Amino acid sequence: MAKKKIKKTSSAKKFTDKTKMVYYFGKTKTDGNATQKELLGGKGANPPDMTSIGLPVPAGFTCTTECCDQYYKQGRKLPKGLMDQVNRAVKTLEKENGKKFGDVKNPLLVSVRSGAAQSMPGMMDTVLNLGLTDESVVGLANATDNERFAYDAYRRLLNMYGDVVMGVDHHAFEAEFDKVKKKQGVTLDTDVDAAGLIELCGLYKKVIKKHTGKDFPQDPMKQLEMGITAVFSSWMVPRAIRYRQINEMTGLLGTAVNVQTMVYGNMGDDCGTGVAFTRDPSTGQNKFYGEFLINAQGEDVVAGIRTPEPVAKMPTKWKAKSDKNIGKKIHAELMNIKKVLEKHYKDVQDIEFTIEAGKFFMLQTRTGKRTGAAAVKIACDMVKEKLIDEKTAVKRIPAGDLTQLLLPSFDPAAKKKASALTVGLPASPGAAFGKLAFTAEEAVERTHAGEKVILVRKETSPEDVDGMHSAAGILTSTGGMTSHAAVVARGWGKCCVAGAGEVQIDEKGKKITVGGKKFTAKDVISIDGSTGEVFAGQMGTIAPKLSGDFATVMKWADKYRTLKVRTNADSPADSKRARDFGAEGIGLCRTEHMFFEGDRILAMREMIIAETKSAREAALKKLLPYQRKDFEGIFKAMNGLPVTVRLLDPPLHEFLPHDAKGQSEVAKALGVKPALIKSRVAQLHEMNPMLGHRGCRLSITYPEILVMQVTAITEAAINSLKKKVKAIPEIMIPLVGTQAELATLRTLAEETIAKVKAAKKYKGKLDITIGTMIEIPRAALTANEVAQSADFFSFGTNDLTQMTFGYSRDDINSFLPDYIGQEILEKDPFQSLDATGVGQLVDMGVTKGRQTKKGLKCGICGEHGGDPASINFCHQVGLDYVSCSPFRVPIARLAAAQAALG
Repeated sequence: MAKKKIKKTSSAKKFTDKTKMVYYFGKTKTDGNATQKELLGGKGANPPDMTSIGLPVPAGFTCTTECCDQYYKQGRKLPKGLMDQVNRAVKTLEKENGKKFGDVKNPLLVSVRSGAAQSMPGMMDTVLNLGLTDESVVGLANATDNERFAYDAYRRLLNMYGDVVMGVDHHAFEAEFDKVKKKQGVTLDTDVDAAGLIELCGLYKKVIKKHTGKDFPQDPMKQLEMGITAVFSSWMVPRAIRYRQINEMTGLLGTAVNVQTMVYGNMGDDCGTGVAFTRDPSTGQNKFYGEFLINAQGEDVVAGIRTPEPVAKMPTKWKAKSDKNIGKKIHAELMNIKKVLEKHYKDVQDIEFTIEAGKFFMLQTRTGKRTGAAAVKIACDMVKEKLIDEKTAVKRIPAGDLTQLLLPSFDPAAKKKASALTVGLPASPGAAFGKLAFTAEEAVERTHAGEKVILVRKETSPEDVDGMHSAAGILTSTGGMTSHAAVVARGWGKCCVAGAGEVQIDEKGKKITVGGKKFTAKDVISIDGSTGEVFAGQMGTIAPKLSGDFATVMKWADKYRTLKVRTNADSPADSKRARDFGAEGIGLCRTEHMFFEGDRILAMREMIIAETKSAREAALKKLLPYQRKDFEGIFKAMNGLPVTVRLLDPPLHEFLPHDAKGQSEVAKALGVKPALIKSRVAQLHEMNPMLGHRGCRLSITYPEILVMQVTAITEAAINSLKKKVKAIPEIMIPLVGTQAELATLRTLAEETIAKVKAAKKYKGKLDITIGTMIEIPRAALTANEVAQSADFFSFGTNDLTQMTFGYSRDDINSFLPDYIGQEILEKDPFQSLDATGVGQLVDMGVTKGRQTKKGLKCGICGEHGGDPASINFCHQVGLDYVSCSPFRVPIARLAAAQAALG
């Protein structure tokens, strides 16, 4: 394969006008556009774009991500001149709306929202109704002739501002609201009258004073300045940092701040708000998928506090006093906007909208997060609809999300026998089971201890992000299909059932009651995110059935990729599974895994304790038939495809027990004294076994091990060929550091192959190549020499990473979280290849190897072979193939195509 030029990329974009910190959008003027997401964030770039295509968008302005970057560089201080530009933008906003910001007669109010270049749903802060004061709330009541609405808006501001800007816990406000509702004898927020809300606003101001020692600010511009500051600060709150870590978001400058004219969904029964996706983000069906609330503001929908209605029911469910057909009209407008948005953006959109006095407004649109299954279906459908072409479809599907399609689902037969405890909303598909965990912290702790848990919450909040990620699944008793829990879970492919109202949760008592039955933290439940069903106990599962769309995407991927994709497999079953998933051979067959079954381990242990070469050969003779049979099975499964067999790699002590009881059992089985086993274990002990007597070093000391394995491979190949099975074995000698090691062992392997052919009297062609695993830095540095004795190179990037960084794979987790948290490392280098350091060695190995042998076949067989980012690197340095676990083969095929398409 021709070597590609490696692109140097940086996600931190360079922007030209450093003096411009505020970008306005509205009918008066529009500064930004949809191409400026790195500068304006997703929420800031799309409103001006929507305005330009004629959609009804409330005017506003955006403070750039560069401002956020400067805010932190200057010690959490707003950049000089920012508020001057904000003041000018506010003046333009006032002129366009015909209202004054915070005016005592008819005030202009704004929302202040976060918005990074990549969507982070619910992770940062929002403040609505900003600009209200004790005086302007009276003006708002008079101007709208709706006192209840005005004070409902004010209490929301006091709550959100007190929480987000002034640091008062949200529950302190909720406690006061509960008192007022109890006093009025009502349960719903919407049933509290104007007098109750006026009283509540007074109580909220007292809460702020009590907890902060400060009064709620009565200067609208001061509110705005502090609101902007709070949103910038929310970029670095723990939940936001953790979300970026989980989703591997790196290189972003920060969040933008979006300030937008408030439109009110809470003025009465002809007002409402909603969140929607232009297609179903769970299944990918081309059906408008959304929820709405009458007489509410946007946060009510996404926070999961009230369970909203599906948009599909809008025409029949929504009838206002002033307009009985309001639901039909708004629904028709939404359907038209769906067409406009998809035609313009050519992708699924996640939208927020508000209806004020029957008038529709678009607040924002962004690319909708979706499950892996939905991504595949949407891509295929949009190609059929001629919205996008095949290449765009291939590039659009996140390769890692294909994992979700390969996960098991609950067995329908088992579900028929069991009765569902309750049915909630199918918020994110999948099948999950586990014991109940009642807080995010508990979910993290118990998962780290090895338990599978289902996180059970009334509703999730952004603070729960770590627990949500740790849990096997999520169950909430309130909230809808577009609530925080649902949106975040879908983005991760995490099973979630939301809005299961019959589930009564007692967090303090650590129990739930559902269907008259009680369940505690010790009980297991199963949740089906595709149907919303909740079951007691652990439900049986079945393997997935892949859709025709999946096959279509794989066909497209194979059309455009240049990298071959092999698998890591050690058994015929794994080999067949991988081939079914499209593997084009085996890149790593670990022979040591074959020694641990049944009588084999005894023969292996007999060989290890043997004190003479003849005794070792006698023990190895017992192992030979097992090895030969294993290889025959794998060659049959991979008929016509190459199979790279790695010779014995781990140190011998791994095959012997280290405890007295185990040593006694082995001694008894082998008919020797326990003291002999104990003595041999002591002899094999090494201070650093990973750098000790292993890999090719074993074959240098005990050449009979290599002879047995090469004999088994050769005999299996000959036997297979006689049965019309085209065996293509590749012998890989591991842990080579010098050309002399490889040359010595290659000669021994070739002699062994020749002897087997002669003994078998085989005259046919036997295609067996001999290569090595490049996993020691010195081998990469001297690859031009090593290549003299190699037919191929396979980069073992697990060990290469370990030796390059000096990190122990087994111990790295004691400090890795700190390294990632402090951004010393962007990612775990054992999960995603370090292109800068380890990658340099891979690049050097390929280049030097091919200088000696033109066209030298090079691949990768570490865990990185299934990681999309690492596959992109492998494509750039010109590898011939990647090899990964069977279930990651489809991911690698798609990632390889995406790498080829750039």
